[in-house]
Amino acid sequence: MPRGPRIKSKSGIYHVIQRGVNKQEIFHDDDDFRKYLDILQKYKLKTDLKFYGWCLMSNHVHLLLKEGNETISITMKRIGVSYAAYYNWKYVTTGHLFQGRFKSRNVEHRQSLLKVLRYIHQNPLKAGMVRCMEEWKWSSCLGYYGKQHYQRGMLDEEFILETFASRIEFREFNEIVRDDQRIEEWATERKRLTDEEAREEIKKVLGSIEIAQIKSLPKLKRNQLLQQIKKIEGLSQRQTARILGVSASLIFRV
Repeated sequence: MPRGPRIKSKSGIYHVIQRGVNKQEIFHDDDDFRKYLDILQKYKLKTDLKFYGWCLMSNHVHLLLKEGNETISITMKRIGVSYAAYYNWKYVTTGHLFQGRFKSRNVEHRQSLLKVLRYIHQNPLKAGMVRCMEEWKWSSCLGYYGKQHYQRGMLDEEFILETFASRIEFREFNEIVRDDQRIEEWATERKRLTDEEAREEIKKVLGSIEIAQIKSLPKLKRNQLLQQIKKIEGLSQRQTARILGVSASLIFRV
């Protein structure tokens, strides 16, 4: 069933996701990441976009932005076409690069804005790609922490930071471990498992080990199993912690 027209955000702010077709990688090296950010900066200047946050992953992009002097649909189409042209030229390929129409969700309230930004920044951490968010240089997190990052002039950080007494206070908020279930389900298009379904999937991973025994296992063995359990589609971290009887922060860290 085709998707209907986008509902225009009253605030003009959107959480946007662009994915590679069939989940393929769209960035293969640092030059690719830089090129995409250069294109964002180009259209920021052309259309008066505001960028409150971003995170470039290997096969998808998260953007937190405010619409400029043209609709977000037109702007994102320009950005996608520009990057696809670069990609096809560089890698001598043809065909679609991005998965159909980009996804967007309206962000109407400041509290939602802050939660979405935190979710975006925590993407590389939750994916196990870094030990701390500031290690990932292709997100806006470094800018908010007052550190050097690529395309420094692109980030409209003041609008976010005016909520906090200092960058330190923002950092404390940004690093709070939360299972932002609603954002996660929308962003990943996952159907959440019921607790009964989740237990059955967890048992498949554990094999002969009982769920109640997971807490008593040696740390290395326990963490290896938890890493496998975290990959179960539709299982939230908070739900995992509750079923296994461990802390949510432990699930987040492993």
